[in-house]
Amino acid sequence: MLHLARPWDSRGLSGQAFGPGDCLVSEIHGAPVKHGGYSLLMRSNVRGENVDLVLHPYPKGGTAYGPARLNFPIRPRGQKEAETPEEESSRELLRRMNEVLARVQELGESLEDPLHVWSRLRQAWERAEHEDDPRMAEIVRQSKDIMLKLKALEPRIRRVLRRTRELTPLSRVQEMDRASMLWLVRQPGRTIAERAGVSQRILATVRQENFDTPENRVLHAYVRLAFDVSREWMREHPRAKTSSRYRQVETYSRFCKAFARMLEHLEVSVAETGVTPNYVLMQDPNYRAIYEAWKRLLEEEKVLDDLWAWQAETWTDFAVLAIVLALDEVEEAELIAQSPVVWRSEATLGRWFEQDRPIAVFWLKNMGRIVEVQSRPEAPGSLLPLARAHVSLRITDIQRNGLPPRRVAVWTPHSMMRLDLFEAVNKANSRLVELQRVSQSEVLRNGLILTPSHGIPETQFAESERTRVDGIAMEASGEGLRHGLDAIRAFARSEIYR
Repeated sequence: MLHLARPWDSRGLSGQAFGPGDCLVSEIHGAPVKHGGYSLLMRSNVRGENVDLVLHPYPKGGTAYGPARLNFPIRPRGQKEAETPEEESSRELLRRMNEVLARVQELGESLEDPLHVWSRLRQAWERAEHEDDPRMAEIVRQSKDIMLKLKALEPRIRRVLRRTRELTPLSRVQEMDRASMLWLVRQPGRTIAERAGVSQRILATVRQENFDTPENRVLHAYVRLAFDVSREWMREHPRAKTSSRYRQVETYSRFCKAFARMLEHLEVSVAETGVTPNYVLMQDPNYRAIYEAWKRLLEEEKVLDDLWAWQAETWTDFAVLAIVLALDEVEEAELIAQSPVVWRSEATLGRWFEQDRPIAVFWLKNMGRIVEVQSRPEAPGSLLPLARAHVSLRITDIQRNGLPPRRVAVWTPHSMMRLDLFEAVNKANSRLVELQRVSQSEVLRNGLILTPSHGIPETQFAESERTRVDGIAMEASGEGLRHGLDAIRAFARSEIYR
């Protein structure tokens, strides 16, 4: 297995382990490794040998083996008043991951109208270019729906009357059990009044209100979790304080905090995860809605663990959608074919949807060209595996039958640290120069690198006599998204008219 810091590298890792600045990509020659714990990006046959391009997950604990991965950031959990620089950096990485996730999930909402998928997705992404319009999230939905349920429960929280024994004035005794009677007969005296002593109190059974019920424990657990999640969401959108969505979540956060204090004052404990719902949680409409909302927030935490590990795969899907939107905006381009997109209820290895290859096919009527957007192709040809690019454009000139299709390699490198884009385009271009010496029936001379900008949007290019590689560092929201989409549009127009 050949471990690579960058997919276009000619040599393997310089050290013994992957670091946070590396892309966790490897090549497996020959038979695939069983139970490797990786995601298959592309399978091909190079010079008669099977070659798999695979991606390893980011470690959840900062360190992992097989292959060795050391000193990686750990996903932040909960809120802290004071954080170390490393924790602040991890929280910023989580925020960026959530933005990428939101752009990909907007495809799921766009699929509700199959005839206008890309136009609806474009509108959603245009809204995301404005940071004062924060992303939709589960806590945003709950701040609207569950708020009504909590307000309905607040004045009538369920309580039970539990029997206890305590010294009670004779005039207030209503019930006695066997234990209190035994206590009474052991007291000195001949009459009940004498046995009651100076205080005129005897041990009797009384009923006291108790709020520490299973359903209230779930309620307490939910409002505490909702408060933490809402604070995290607001922290990710500091520039959206004037939006109605931000004010809605902020109000919900304060309400949940006050509700949690009230339950703590009533001595209600906090439910553990995995509790078995009782009759009230299943039948009472308000408690049932809160129980379901609590489960969704808990599941979201588990999903975040998986997405954190496989966020490089989510970034690839985001890059593919950005390319499709860019091609869809070319004046004469007409979408003539689109593979069925199957949206998953939950992500698998960081991927939210499945599609056949290619995901979209465009026809340039005036030029007579067909442009296909391919992601993780099943038949990548001979040059694409050598370039180690698992996304590509395939351009066919139907008016010139003698010419073979032309491919454009698209790399989507993702790492926990910002890539040196200038170095990346030069090394990727050198890789393409080497491939020109390979005699093949297809053409691969140009490439595109799409990588996270980590707050510094940038474009670079490197070219030689016959090759050129463009690099775009972009974000998934705000000005970084706008800059990236503009650069991809410019690249798409220049490439398909080349």
